[in-house]
Amino acid sequence: MNKKTIDPESSPWAPFGIQLRKFREAKGLRQEQLAPRLKCSASHLSYVELAQRPPKRRLAELADEALDTDGTLLLMWFQLKNAAILQGFPDFARYEAVAEQIRIFEIDVITGLFQTRAYATALQVGYARQGFATQKVAEERVAFRIARQQVLERTPPPFVHVVLDESCLRRIIGGRDVMVEQLLHLEQLAARPHVVIQVAPFTLGESRVFSHPVTLLTMPNRKVLAYGETEQRGYLDHDSRSVAELTRGYDRLAVEAHGQAESLAFIRAVRRDLEWMST
Repeated sequence: MNKKTIDPESSPWAPFGIQLRKFREAKGLRQEQLAPRLKCSASHLSYVELAQRPPKRRLAELADEALDTDGTLLLMWFQLKNAAILQGFPDFARYEAVAEQIRIFEIDVITGLFQTRAYATALQVGYARQGFATQKVAEERVAFRIARQQVLERTPPPFVHVVLDESCLRRIIGGRDVMVEQLLHLEQLAARPHVVIQVAPFTLGESRVFSHPVTLLTMPNRKVLAYGETEQRGYLDHDSRSVAELTRGYDRLAVEAHGQAESLAFIRAVRRDLEWMST
């Protein structure tokens, strides 16, 4: 039986179908063997793989479970379903999903991988209130952000090193209760063996290396990619020279920021101050 070739540009859903087929074949499964586990017919699965029908979210979730893909297909579903995602970000998210090491420097807000649902919701509702997004778009962004956090649950998990500017802790998003929950979540994440959280204090002043957020991804082949954003779009940088410069800057920032123990004490102190204020 001839296997039909899928043109990745034939439909917005073609990349999903191509990836689903690759995962299925890697497991040595035929469509009629996988379909019952996805609660669909073999013909429907064929249509999805050929991008002739868009998949439902439940199919993506069941396929991830059946094919042991660590949430990759659900992540792709969100990327393709939600036009609300920043242009350029889906490319980054695909690399992030398989990266062995993720290094992040963030300013003003807690990085997306570490946000609680309440914090992410408050942030997106704020954007909607200011007219930068509709309520539906805000809800889609929150759902995508929470789904993206599955990368932390991979086996084995990526090593995640995050340096938060002090502004991330001081800027109250969603009110005190939301911030207290968010800060407590940071403390819990930092207890994981594959997570390091540092705080870059205001006292670094002009010595702080970066003036904008930076994300560095180390891929399984040891290649390092960099990602940055403007208000309009995201940029994934593959250039080895510019990425090497950002990597040196990040290493210096990690040395100058508070160490993990001191950073956790700092986060805990900010949380307790908020708890005291709320009482």
